[in-house]
Amino acid sequence: MSRFLSIAGLASLGALAACGPSTSTPPSNGQGANAPVSQAPAATTPAAPKPEEVAAALASLPAPYNTGDVDNGQAKFALCMACHTAVAGGPNMTGPNLHGVFGRKAGTAPGFTYSDAMKSAGWTWDAEHLDAWLSGPAKTLPGTKMTFAGLPNPKDRVDVIAYLKVATSN
Repeated sequence: MSRFLSIAGLASLGALAACGPSTSTPPSNGQGANAPVSQAPAATTPAAPKPEEVAAALASLPAPYNTGDVDNGQAKFALCMACHTAVAGGPNMTGPNLHGVFGRKAGTAPGFTYSDAMKSAGWTWDAEHLDAWLSGPAKTLPGTKMTFAGLPNPKDRVDVIAYLKVATSN
């Protein structure tokens, strides 16, 4: 868990930096080339959760998710960071921001355009739904826009779910 505590913020910040605007076209504010361009506020690195916060987040999960390896989950979540952020106030990208995903009705993250299939999924995200989803989104919900093939290893899914609970619950 110590590795998670020391690099959680850096991983989130790296995901945000990697998905910034292209440098081939300068940003525009619609006022011409010489007008000042307002920049988005700099991303802040969230404080790493305290060990007791990690333990409390894990304890709130049902078995087997409450035994997940948060460090391995963080490493596996690197695959997800190409499309998702998980920090409070983070942007939607190709996929929605996952902060606060536990307990949220599927297809309802603010500001994200979901497929009709996801909007009508009818479930609320919990560990079991996330596990099914991470095993293969297209087989779990035909018609989803998510093209991720899935995590075939059940232990990796448990670990990602544990990491997500810790990283998105503050």
